[in-house]
Amino acid sequence: MNFAELRFWQLLVSTLGLIVLARAFFNAVFPSKPCRLDKPALLGLGLFLLLSVSWVTFAIFLVVAVSSYVGLAWIIKRHRNRGPIYLVLLIALQLSPLVYYKYADFIANRVIGLQIPAFRDLAVPVGISFYTFQKVAFVIDTLALNRRLPRFLDYMNFAGFFPQIVAGPIERRQDLLPQMEQFRFHWLPAGIDDGARWIALGLFFKRCLADNIAQYVDVSAGNNPYLIWLANLLFGLRIYYDFAGYSLIAVGLGRCLGIRLTLNFLSPYCSTSIVEFWRRWHITLSQWFRDYLYIPLGGARTKYWAGTVAVVFIVSGLWHGAGWNFLIWGAMHASFLIVNRAAAKLSLPSLLGWALTMLATFFAWVSFYEPRTGVLMSKLQVLLSPTAYHAASLRAALNQFGPGHTATLAGLLVLTGAVLVLEWLSIRLKNEAYYYLRRPAATVSLVALTVLLASGQNNAFIYFAF
Repeated sequence: MNFAELRFWQLLVSTLGLIVLARAFFNAVFPSKPCRLDKPALLGLGLFLLLSVSWVTFAIFLVVAVSSYVGLAWIIKRHRNRGPIYLVLLIALQLSPLVYYKYADFIANRVIGLQIPAFRDLAVPVGISFYTFQKVAFVIDTLALNRRLPRFLDYMNFAGFFPQIVAGPIERRQDLLPQMEQFRFHWLPAGIDDGARWIALGLFFKRCLADNIAQYVDVSAGNNPYLIWLANLLFGLRIYYDFAGYSLIAVGLGRCLGIRLTLNFLSPYCSTSIVEFWRRWHITLSQWFRDYLYIPLGGARTKYWAGTVAVVFIVSGLWHGAGWNFLIWGAMHASFLIVNRAAAKLSLPSLLGWALTMLATFFAWVSFYEPRTGVLMSKLQVLLSPTAYHAASLRAALNQFGPGHTATLAGLLVLTGAVLVLEWLSIRLKNEAYYYLRRPAATVSLVALTVLLASGQNNAFIYFAF
């Protein structure tokens, strides 16, 4: 489900049109049972759109979703008093497709050294990390909090709500399930207007900013610190506007249907500490690790809190990808958070705190995009070597692009800077992320800019790979 492709919108609009006709016919034939078609239609819509991605993605989703529900129902009916034992077994079953498709090659070939060719050709089903974590949380919450088992149709709509199934947000039972149990196609003008603004902002982030920036991300430079920093900067901007763009479109689609999804991003590049950054970046994943890993390991209550933070962020790094570079990225952010907490009593000016946070965040991006361990270590050494920052390297960096491309990139960075300023003002003046980017005049401007400046190259959303 690539929201940036025209094909998705064609499928969505045509399918919704069929649903409207089917509802009208059903309500005419069964006037005493209005809206009985709504929940099945929503599930059918989600499954159809997922099948349009690929049949493998569709099949794996059904396996994980149905086995989670059946296993949970079995535990509740027969073995609730032995819940913890069977809970562990069910979670292992839920995670097994994720482990196989995403980590078999890394574990078997790169860690153990078995060199099994079949594992190298495994394609990760789109969205498997997201919907697997959502179902694991659902099972834990249902058993640990002694919640009732919902009806299968409501559960499947919770598990397969199409705007967020392949790239989040990772929704929790208490937030999304009640909305699915009460779902009706209402087509309220206020909800459609609100949703359209989020969709316009998300498409602008993706098509105008992320896809244009992607054309200038050159990760080949290995011994020029200025070019490595430029790659870090552009990649960091691209991944934010790419992933946040997807998440905002998902929120907008949900609002159009009367469903409120969690805002997965709250302008993280406006953060003045690394702790605040992780409260604003990929929020639902951060909350998932907090509730199901960090707190069970002792959280801030234990004297070994630094080790707990390290474990959580190393696991978080590996969630993003099966590679040593992702482990290193997680370890970097763990060290940043440990230092941040250890120095919590220090009061820094907001501008200095922001600068240090951005320096750490963009420094770490190199370990996210560079999968070759030897090359990554070499790049880190260059970035940390004062002698590498000489005039010849700076001149080479300034001559990296031709005059036309340099002017285009400069204009793109100016536009991105203006957007970041509006994000900052939204938080500092209104305490509401993206407030000034969702005003009516801003929405019209963003639509115009997207039409005029959208990249001719349609890149898939980065987080589809996770």
